[in-house]
Amino acid sequence: LFAPTPTRAYLAPPSHEAKGDTAMTDRPLSIACLGEAMVELSLDGDIAHLGFAGDTLNTAIYLRRSLPDVHRVSFVSAVGQDMLSDRMVARIADEDVLTDHITRHADRIAGAYAIETDTSGERSFVYWRDTSAARTMMTPDSPIQPETLSQFDVVHLSAITLAILAPQARAALMSWVPGYRASGGRIAFDSNYRPRLWEDVPTAQSAVAAMWRETDIGFPSVDDEMALFGDADTAAVMARIEGYGVPTGALKRGESGPLPIGARFDATYAPCDKVVDTTAAGDSFTGGYLAAWLSGADQAAALQTGHSLACRVIGYRGAIIPRSGP
Repeated sequence: LFAPTPTRAYLAPPSHEAKGDTAMTDRPLSIACLGEAMVELSLDGDIAHLGFAGDTLNTAIYLRRSLPDVHRVSFVSAVGQDMLSDRMVARIADEDVLTDHITRHADRIAGAYAIETDTSGERSFVYWRDTSAARTMMTPDSPIQPETLSQFDVVHLSAITLAILAPQARAALMSWVPGYRASGGRIAFDSNYRPRLWEDVPTAQSAVAAMWRETDIGFPSVDDEMALFGDADTAAVMARIEGYGVPTGALKRGESGPLPIGARFDATYAPCDKVVDTTAAGDSFTGGYLAAWLSGADQAAALQTGHSLACRVIGYRGAIIPRSGP
């Protein structure tokens, strides 16, 4: 299923002046987005529009659209061998996201969800994902193991990625991360806390906190962090995230706009013109920010790039907007 794994060249740590405002690297990068892709049924009255989405997949697509062609973006996941999985993989490839590391499970299929939005763009979901193929990643029989990711310069994942993994698989991934970072690899992490995916709250708190301590570029969402850790306010969330040692990234605050991690400066953001569907708002922000940051932009520019992209995305129905945008 996979091409031979090349040796990843050493990625020297960035010389983050003022805790994070310089370019990460000036050479082509190979970036992996690890997680679950799902069948999306976007409801419009009695009509369901078929699409494919998932938090790290959404980020992979918007990252690929925003990055210079010299960089490579791969999606790492497991899907089925059914017709919808065939369409999903073809759709991902059509976005120029590499699919070499999507394995095809013989007995399972991709998860699915239905989404409905109200007049203000807020969403309601119904999920079918308990037996999705992505849940088999990093189990002993899976072709996708932590070492699969060693060839990449940057690995992006989320708390949803952690939540869907079996406990032993999650532990294996977490044990692999420190060595990967020591060899020059970088971890980008998005909180995306979904309570129903976790065994219990203490398990989620332990896993997410452990990943924050191993994160190089962080994308916490203030609502998710407050829900999981009980922080009193935005300042408490920021203090905890920076206390873990996360050097750079953005604290996402929805319509209030992001705050920089690891730096303090004033930033104002233009309001979004139209809100049709807030699906993938945070994921697209992450993709836009990462594309700018990895291309050499400073943190202020990366924040603005992510915010502008998220505003475009929420002006359109569904997680993935047409390439031309609304």
